[in-house]
Amino acid sequence: MAAPLALGPGARLSGAARRGGTPLALVTADVEAHVAAVLLGTGKTIARIRTEPGPRSIESRLASQAVVAHTEHGLVSVIDGVELEVSRVIAGFEQPRYTAVRGPLDFYGGSEAIAYVTDSGSEVVVTLDLVRGRILRRTSVPGPARHIGISPDGATLWTALGTKAERIAVLDVRDARRPRLVRTFAPPWLAHDVAFSPWGSVWVTSGSERSIAVYRPGREPPRLHDGDAPPQHIAFTRERAFVASGDDGVVRVHRRDGALLRRTRVPLGSYNVTVGSSVGSERLITPSLDGGTVAVLDTAGRVRHVRQVARAAHDACFVVSA
Repeated sequence: MAAPLALGPGARLSGAARRGGTPLALVTADVEAHVAAVLLGTGKTIARIRTEPGPRSIESRLASQAVVAHTEHGLVSVIDGVELEVSRVIAGFEQPRYTAVRGPLDFYGGSEAIAYVTDSGSEVVVTLDLVRGRILRRTSVPGPARHIGISPDGATLWTALGTKAERIAVLDVRDARRPRLVRTFAPPWLAHDVAFSPWGSVWVTSGSERSIAVYRPGREPPRLHDGDAPPQHIAFTRERAFVASGDDGVVRVHRRDGALLRRTRVPLGSYNVTVGSSVGSERLITPSLDGGTVAVLDTAGRVRHVRQVARAAHDACFVVSA
């Protein structure tokens, strides 16, 4: 297990903040073996959580836990987002990549602390029990699974089978502990990221083209929209979609129907993007793998802060600390 939490100078949270909970972004510092805790309101780094080497992707559950994949070391860490410390380190992976977690209470009773981690090295989707810190099941897929998304009702997973994927795999997860591969299908081009929107559509970015595909329930083929340089990654608020292109240094703001509302400049290398809430309003954060910065944006796509957090910052998620 990683060493205890390290707080920066003057960073101890106030009593008022602790009683109400403090919304934070957790940002992976890839080459420095820690996760930075960043205040959404100011972009200030208030804590650094030491981890195993090579933290890459990070995903939160109920704003109280975060799952970190250490791809090059075959490990997954679970961070307690309330206390800001590593609670478990889980071995048994070859190349863990990205994580999807079930919602608080989906249609199929998904109140369990279950997460699904893609392991591209062994071509499986791994089902994790986050409470007990153990692997429940390995579901084989026909390719190196990477980006993964889960439907809002907790019934379906999609995973792109590669960083430039010829196929996307669809898994039935109505039985949360026993995912079942249903089918694969070919996207319009080589796919990269996949994400389910709150309003039922599934957004897929291209790993080879300046394009985004929006799949609508019961309708084929998908509707295609212009994008920026691949690879691109996706996040949603209740009404809008946000697509980040690290190579172009751009975050695109889209309406539900895919229409472009705005293009905002962010630091180059800002590949991933995620959404969370701060004091009643939603915020976006996009970390830069090239520059080690985090950019905090509002839901209109305006940049509020850009702060240096590490030498390199690959991914981020949101939690509420004690």
